[in-house]
Amino acid sequence: MTVLEKYSVAQLQSVEGMPLLLEVALEGQRATHWAAEYGAQIDALLDANGALLIRGLNIMSSKQFGQVLSTLFDAELLNYSYRSTPRTELKGNVYTATEYHPDEVIPQHNEHAYSNKWAMRLGLCCLLPPQAGGETPIADSREVFNRIPQEIRDKFAAKKVKYVRNYGDIDLPWSEVFQTTDKREVEQYCFNNQLEFEWIGEHRLRTSQINPAIARHPKTNEQVWFNQAHLFHVSSLGEETCAQLLSACGEDGLPRNAFYGDGEPLEGEVLDLIRAAYDDTTLYTPWQKGDLMLVDNMLFTHGRRPFSGDRKVLVGMAREYGW
Repeated sequence: MTVLEKYSVAQLQSVEGMPLLLEVALEGQRATHWAAEYGAQIDALLDANGALLIRGLNIMSSKQFGQVLSTLFDAELLNYSYRSTPRTELKGNVYTATEYHPDEVIPQHNEHAYSNKWAMRLGLCCLLPPQAGGETPIADSREVFNRIPQEIRDKFAAKKVKYVRNYGDIDLPWSEVFQTTDKREVEQYCFNNQLEFEWIGEHRLRTSQINPAIARHPKTNEQVWFNQAHLFHVSSLGEETCAQLLSACGEDGLPRNAFYGDGEPLEGEVLDLIRAAYDDTTLYTPWQKGDLMLVDNMLFTHGRRPFSGDRKVLVGMAREYGW
């Protein structure tokens, strides 16, 4: 049996109607050796399918996960710079998944779609599945794009998205986001990445950046909905929290917010339609211990459902790309 015959889209099991699950029998082979032998085939399969859930590698540690992932991606894992969520950094540019409270939903998003640079490849590994919930749902960014009304797509294409962040006590401090306590290093990062910045007082920082809302995949040339307007906008926090933050911070002081690129406010009904497009295309499957999920970060979004019990999911990224 050839490598191509062994690992093709035809071998994938369906999850909610999408070919996704690849079950692997190592037969005494180490996961790292399997990754070295079949990495090119898995990479081609990921190109064709956009997402894979690989089961049977029995990954047991962050070190093993990092080795398998960098081998499959044929690239060094990226440092998670210009962060938007709290994580713990492990060795080898492996990180914990976002450390929000288990009760919280993390909406669907393409990693770093608020930035001018992002990873093309994303890998997640479950070392400890929760007692209940905690799935990592995915959604096809092409389908999301197709489900958003044309007039909304056209407006976002013309105006783009403006992301505004205020770093402080409520959200992440700038020292964590930029991984430095040196203001000069922060300023240099902003210069290098087209981020406008303003120091407010001695310790507070505000940044803003305008990026496209729609992208074309460099290999497939397909259009994808690729932004985090729905997630950055303060309404994503819910009506009660939104009102509390506006009262405490004012609109200019919100930890994060999104606008059209010209500063025009995003309409609530538009954001509702965008979120509905994500909801209508999302699929998920419960984690099992040792599961490895691979996604093309432009073709598929990911998120997190609430959970109970302990949960340990790790993440690594590779192959930087940008506008």
